[in-house]
Amino acid sequence: MMNTYLAVDFGGGSGRVMAGSICQGTLKLEEVYRFPNRQVRMGNHVYWDFLALFDEMKNGLRQAVRKGYHIRSIGIDTWGVDFGLIDRNGNLLGNPVCYRDPRTDGLPEEFFGDNFVRHYSEAGIQVMSINTLFQLYSMKKSGDTQLEVADRLLFMPDLFSYFLTGVANNEYCIASTSELLDARSRTWNQPLIHRLGVPAHLFGDIVMPGTVRGKLKREIAEEIGLTDEVDVIAVGSHDTASAVYAIPSTQVDKSRCAFLSSGTWSLLGVELDEPILTEEACRAGFTNEGGVGGKIRFLQNITGLWILQRLMAQWKERGERCEYDFLLSAAESADTPSVIDVDDKIFQNPVDMEDAIAEYCEAHGQPIPETYGEVVRCVLQSLALRYKQGIDQLNRLLPAPIEQLNIIGGGCRNSLLNRLTAEALGIPVYAGPVEATAIGNILVQAIAKGEIGSREEIKEFI
Repeated sequence: MMNTYLAVDFGGGSGRVMAGSICQGTLKLEEVYRFPNRQVRMGNHVYWDFLALFDEMKNGLRQAVRKGYHIRSIGIDTWGVDFGLIDRNGNLLGNPVCYRDPRTDGLPEEFFGDNFVRHYSEAGIQVMSINTLFQLYSMKKSGDTQLEVADRLLFMPDLFSYFLTGVANNEYCIASTSELLDARSRTWNQPLIHRLGVPAHLFGDIVMPGTVRGKLKREIAEEIGLTDEVDVIAVGSHDTASAVYAIPSTQVDKSRCAFLSSGTWSLLGVELDEPILTEEACRAGFTNEGGVGGKIRFLQNITGLWILQRLMAQWKERGERCEYDFLLSAAESADTPSVIDVDDKIFQNPVDMEDAIAEYCEAHGQPIPETYGEVVRCVLQSLALRYKQGIDQLNRLLPAPIEQLNIIGGGCRNSLLNRLTAEALGIPVYAGPVEATAIGNILVQAIAKGEIGSREEIKEFI
């Protein structure tokens, strides 16, 4: 029986367990289990239901065992910035708070004043209120007692791995999203942590992708029906890091081939060997996040399909038509000149997304989209133009212009958005692989276990 690697991929709306096996240069993928991920509002905060997610992950692992896979290892990836705190007895102190919680509103300006550029020259991360830095600052300001008893801070993939193995560490790619690393040394920025006023012992060993985090606990192995020892391996545990690692090699030089990870968020950038920490990069909103192999993902965080996802959810709640194919077909034939700034705060988490679009268009003297097709067309052409702006900014910062764009992730199936993007950019645009995150996750595991030597050995995905 072929070796199988399990990729546990948590997204903002759902999670899944994917199985990957390699045979003669072909990676075969199968979705084993999918489950919902929801935000829960309780009291004054919005939380992730970590306990339910951990249980669903075990359900997925159990399904993989029942299918008879010969499981060699497990890798976990999630979204960035969010975290949980554990005490010295290994107990979770509270459900992780969602990055969309308003507790961090206005805190970047309060913490840094107008001195963002100096901070950027060290951290290299786009200053965003959702980042871990400001989540911790909010907790410090409010006197949250969790900080007094916490022993370790674990980002979401670290937290899942910890409760699978009992070993606590912080994977590099996910840690880089916190705004608490030194971008050059790729280690914790201790002077910044000291200024923040949180205990330094919260921040533990940083491990690189490909490192064995630990063995699956005996009690969990027994619970899911495993008899063999299984490694839990640190992958590019920020989901975009795994996705970017899966991009196929091309004839275009890597530094001239941009990627666009298209999903709830759009992450647009390039892979580099070293960070770009200039004032111009800071002003343009670029971030230097960690990549597999010690690479830097120099990118912009752009509001992606979140707006369309919220629209579809609202229409569904009202009992209106919201099938993806129907909406894209309506948008294909629609004609509207209206364009929104997808990154405007009005679209971050409004009560009614359709009203937010109408309000924005009215405030900017543009026609208000009326039909399903016009609303969706407005959103997609706005995204395409935002991608063009990002590529133009990249071209001003890189030594040579971008010649090609690879769109990866679930959003690459949106053919209309792909076409609008290609028309806006005027360069070749390639779509796929759709399952980039799972592929990148599994490739790191397979290399760590010695089954393949590099990602270039994989020629085909099934």
